[in-house]
Amino acid sequence: MASGGTPPDAPGPGTPLAARRSRWIGQQYADITKLREHAARHDRASSRAQQRAARISTRIEKLRHQATLLREKGQKVLAEIPEFEQQIKQHERDINASTTQRQSAAPPGQGHTVAMTSDVTSLHYRIRKLQQKVVDKQQKTRHLELRAAQKTQKTAELKVKVDRYTEVARLEEQEANAYRQRADRLQAASESDVSSHLTATAVPPTIPNHEPPRLP
Repeated sequence: MASGGTPPDAPGPGTPLAARRSRWIGQQYADITKLREHAARHDRASSRAQQRAARISTRIEKLRHQATLLREKGQKVLAEIPEFEQQIKQHERDINASTTQRQSAAPPGQGHTVAMTSDVTSLHYRIRKLQQKVVDKQQKTRHLELRAAQKTQKTAELKVKVDRYTEVARLEEQEANAYRQRADRLQAASESDVSSHLTATAVPPTIPNHEPPRLP
């Protein structure tokens, strides 16, 4: 791409130098158009990078929100465990009380012994069921925490992409501004050259003054 060069001196109209100067001015306009085309291409690349960064940022916020909800859900599940543990402790106290009562009481009848044994067995079964619920709740909490951690890790990976696209957009914008400034400077110089060219060509040609022939 020509960068302008040194303009030829302003010649008179209709001369080879005038045609050369006209072609030189036309080349300047072509250079300006090419520079602005490059600036537009870099502007478009910058806009595309900014759009991609914005879309990924929206996805990051969505993942962060989902991770927060998962952690809150896990905390709610954990909050249910103390109630089960209290029931387990209550059943254990009931078992101890029933065992102590059976050992300290007089030898009961066969039916009474079977009833007490059945009650203790039922309490042990309830304890095992409650313990299984506690384990299930803990497992569910760990699963929710794992999903939340995976989403958080995904946001970290996407953040790297956002930074990369943001840097690309910044560099492309700088390139666009550089081409635009070059085009503006060249256009200002071209307008000055065109003005001086028009002024030079507007001067009317000098007609030689021939004296009329003298009569003999």
